[in-house]
Amino acid sequence: MKTGADSVPLSATHSRGADLVALAKPRLNLLVVFSAVAGYVMAGGDTHDLRRVLCLVVGTGLIAGGASAFNQILERKQDALMRRTRMRPMPDGRLTTRDAIVFASALNILGLGILLLGANTLSALVAVMTLATYTIIYTPLKMYSSFATVIGAIPGALPPVIGWAAAEDALSRGAWVLFGIVFLWQLPHFLAIAWMYREDYARAGFAMLPVIEPDGHSTARQAVIYAVALLPVSLAPTLVGMAGPVYFIGALALTCIFVALALRFGVTRAMGDARRLFFGSIIYLPLLWILMVADRV
Repeated sequence: MKTGADSVPLSATHSRGADLVALAKPRLNLLVVFSAVAGYVMAGGDTHDLRRVLCLVVGTGLIAGGASAFNQILERKQDALMRRTRMRPMPDGRLTTRDAIVFASALNILGLGILLLGANTLSALVAVMTLATYTIIYTPLKMYSSFATVIGAIPGALPPVIGWAAAEDALSRGAWVLFGIVFLWQLPHFLAIAWMYREDYARAGFAMLPVIEPDGHSTARQAVIYAVALLPVSLAPTLVGMAGPVYFIGALALTCIFVALALRFGVTRAMGDARRLFFGSIIYLPLLWILMVADRV
C-alpha cells in the first residue's frame, strides 16, 4: 500500500482516465465505426463472422480515437484560444504532451494491429492512409489554407472503405461510391460548423473559409454546391446495383431535405440556419446507412 507522495487519490485517477477518454472523443467517433460497419455489410461481409466484425469495430474505433487524440495534441495551443475547446484536457493542462502522445500512439498501434490480424492487410493499409492524411496533412494545413476542409473530407470518407476492404479484401467500385457519399456529405457539415464558430477559428488563427471571407458568400455557395452534388451520388448505390428501390426512394427524400437545409443557409447565412444544417447533417448520414443496410439485408 502506497502512502504519502506515492499515493494517488481515487478521484485524481478517475479524472485522469476521463481526460484520456475525452482525448479520444469516443462519442463523436461512433459514426466513424457505424460507417465502417456499413461498408462491411454493403461489400457482402459475413455478419456471422463475429470475430472479424468485432475486430473491425474495435480496430476502427481505436484508430479514430488515436487520430482525434493526435489532432488535439497538434492543436493544443489553438484550442487554448477558442472558447469551445479551451477546457479540453490538453489546453487546460490536465494532461502532459508526453502522456497524450503515448496514449494516442498506443491507440493507433493497437487498432492497426487488430485490423491487420483480425481482418486483413488491406483494411489496415486504408486505416494507415486515414490516419496519415488526417494528422500529417489536414491538421497542419488548417492554419494555412481553407482548402484544408476539402482535404479533411478525405480521411473522413475512408471509414466505409475500411469496412469494405475488411469484407472483400479489394477496393471495387462500391467502395468508392460509399467514399463519394461521405466525402460530399462532410463538406456542408464542415462549412456549417466553420460558420457557427468563425469567431473562435479567427481567434485561433485557423484559415477557415468564413475567416478568410467573412461575408459568408463563398461558405454558403460551397455548402449548396456540395449538397446538390451529393444528390446523384447518394442515389448511386441503387444505380450500380448495390441497393434497391426502397433505398432509392428513402435516399432521394433524405438528400432533398439536406439540400433544402443547405439552400436555406445559403440564402440567409443565419446562425439558426447553420445550426439546422449542422444538426440535419448529423441525422442524415446514420439514416442513410440504416436505409442502405436494411435494403441490402
